Amino acid sequence: MSNIVELKNISKSFSTSRKISVLKNLSYKFKTGKIYSLMGPSGSGKSTLLNIISMIDRPNKGVLKFDNLIIGYNDKNTNDIFRAENIGIIYQQNNLLSDFTTLENVYLANLASGENKFDAKNKAKKIINDVGLSNRMNHYPSELSGGEMQRVAIARALINKPKIILADEPTGSLDLNTAKEIFSLLTKQITKDRIIIFATHNRYFANKSDCILEMVNGNIRTINVRN
Repeated sequence: MSNIVELKNISKSFSTSRKISVLKNLSYKFKTGKIYSLMGPSGSGKSTLLNIISMIDRPNKGVLKFDNLIIGYNDKNTNDIFRAENIGIIYQQNNLLSDFTTLENVYLANLASGENKFDAKNKAKKIINDVGLSNRMNHYPSELSGGEMQRVAIARALINKPKIILADEPTGSLDLNTAKEIFSLLTKQITKDRIIIFATHNRYFANKSDCILEMVNGNIRTINVRN
């Protein structure tokens, strides 16, 4: 088990009418083979932290490492390629492309990593089948239920076989039974070489993780760790 993601003295603030410090000298090491839940009230920095790990956003100061490789935030093209190949992201609102079918939404993510269209389609068909949507392959998002759309989002996040899966309130907009199904599907994606970090307000789902992390005053407090 190794440190796949390391944060060192990460700080992030936003300036509106006043300066708001969201993350304050935050340091943490995430180990492979574990599922982490990230808890805290709205505005505590959960989404900001996930955006920094995904390199969608950058900190004001501090160091982000993947497998001991220091990320340089000025090299956007390199970071975009790294993200496409190594990080799968699942959002609460799924962010599917409304004019594209289930199959297209999933295989386009594989094209972004440099795969050819024929192979990307075949990979997408397999993973869509794996998440239980083989009969929804050619349906558009508007023709899918909330749970089905999140299954598509999970398939899209998984197609490049990422080492890191980041999920921001992946069950937040679903009813409880559907949320349990989606969460169960998500947790089945863990491997010894992968981590899952998910932000949630729901203690029920947080308790099913290997490690509960709570955002407190711009930093992380570990609530529990399972060996």
